[in-house]
Amino acid sequence: MHAADLLSKRAHLTPDREALLYTHTGERFTYAQLNARANRAANFLRERCGVQKGDRVSILAHNSVIYLDLFYGLAKLGAIFAPCNWRLTARELAHIVTDCEPKVMLCGPEFVNTLNDLRGELRGAQLVSVEGAQMDGALEYEAELARASDAEPERPPLSDDDTYCILYTSGTTGRPKGAMLPHRQILWHCINTVVSWGLREDDVSPVLTPLFHAGGLFAFLTPLLYIGGRIVLTRAFDAEASLKAIAQEKCTVILGVPTLFQMWYDTPYFRQGDFNGVRFWINGGAPIPIPLMQAWLQAKGGVFRQGYGLTEVGPSCFTMTDEESVRKRGSLGKPIFHSAMRLIDPATGNDVSVNQSGELLIKGPHVCTGYWRNPNATAEAITDGWFHTGDGMRMDEDGFFYFVGRFKDMIKSGGENIYAAEVEKIFRDHPAVQDAALIGKPDPKWDEVGLMIVLLKPGQSATEAELLKFCDGKLARFKIPKQVIFADSFPYSPYGKVEKVKLREKYSG
Repeated sequence: MHAADLLSKRAHLTPDREALLYTHTGERFTYAQLNARANRAANFLRERCGVQKGDRVSILAHNSVIYLDLFYGLAKLGAIFAPCNWRLTARELAHIVTDCEPKVMLCGPEFVNTLNDLRGELRGAQLVSVEGAQMDGALEYEAELARASDAEPERPPLSDDDTYCILYTSGTTGRPKGAMLPHRQILWHCINTVVSWGLREDDVSPVLTPLFHAGGLFAFLTPLLYIGGRIVLTRAFDAEASLKAIAQEKCTVILGVPTLFQMWYDTPYFRQGDFNGVRFWINGGAPIPIPLMQAWLQAKGGVFRQGYGLTEVGPSCFTMTDEESVRKRGSLGKPIFHSAMRLIDPATGNDVSVNQSGELLIKGPHVCTGYWRNPNATAEAITDGWFHTGDGMRMDEDGFFYFVGRFKDMIKSGGENIYAAEVEKIFRDHPAVQDAALIGKPDPKWDEVGLMIVLLKPGQSATEAELLKFCDGKLARFKIPKQVIFADSFPYSPYGKVEKVKLREKYSG
């Protein structure tokens, strides 16, 4: 089973229904128009660039409808979409382009200098200019698209395990790895999200995160286009503008991360905006601070759900009802419909008991096939079809899962395991704290102790002693950090996760 026909089929069923608004230009596209663009992109890339089944095509540009052209068009050729994280430096991107070896590289005007620094790593890839980017030897995307045929391209034989796209993991704990997402994963993620989250064809969702990321591509974009809903696509995130778009376009399901929700809450428009059409808000990336969620609900009401996912298994792995989002606040919910999950003791491989912490393993048609050109990493991550997430969870007696922390994001102090997420949650609950990140610091007595980096809310103040006292009675003494440092800013990944590698380089040396 493969996903190359997803857009073609939807365009056949509801050709004249609006599928997407691109807020940067104000353009609106029907399903027929989106599919025609995808066909043109596929035909141009095959006829002018020689793209065949299995070839990789990359893009280094801000969000635009071109991402959808490539995502859906390349699948019809059996080629592989491998977008680049434009937030990375040329040095960081060099590893990625050397690894995936794109046959074609598209580039926007803001990233021409970065691309020029990468030319030596691109190994003769055909360059394609988008949005007027000036590059020697490049084809012009918009002109080529206009000349290409909008007929459905001839399809090569495809299997359910053929790679649809390669997305590079964020690399917060090391060098990025290219997760190979097969056709079956794209399809079954759509099915799982629609069925488990109760999506409808009249739902509208904004896409505010970059489309080189699994959250941008898959949280709601592909499931909603699968079922016939509507997407509001932004070029880049702007708190005030995006909140206005949510109200004006009557968005119904909205994904955000804690930093986005805080920025929305702080805008002048938040108090006056009408969000009564929103069926539910979903927080992902990291746990949302309880005070922020309570303040939001007090001001606007509504329903808040907590999301969880990984690039390798999709961004929507759990589900809950509106009532459960209140009754089981703090929970991720229950596993999605077409998915199997286990919690194991990593030391023994045995399942843990109810309310005991264990590593989350996931199995199902929404699990990736492994990592591009990295069999060792693949073998470590997938055993007998079970994907080892590296995340610690516990399950209560009702079958609801709770995030404990990353097993790799753990401090071992005096023989005791301290999960960073558990400690960070307590600090985020302090009314003056906007965000917190726990890292380990070498210690001659305990081997390692906790060092908490804190970002305060604008206009708020707190002392180290005050924050450490706030932990009393909420954390065991050995879990309370030995030191607190206040930072002016945090380095974030595109999906709102703190890049702790950078924090360790700066603070724990």
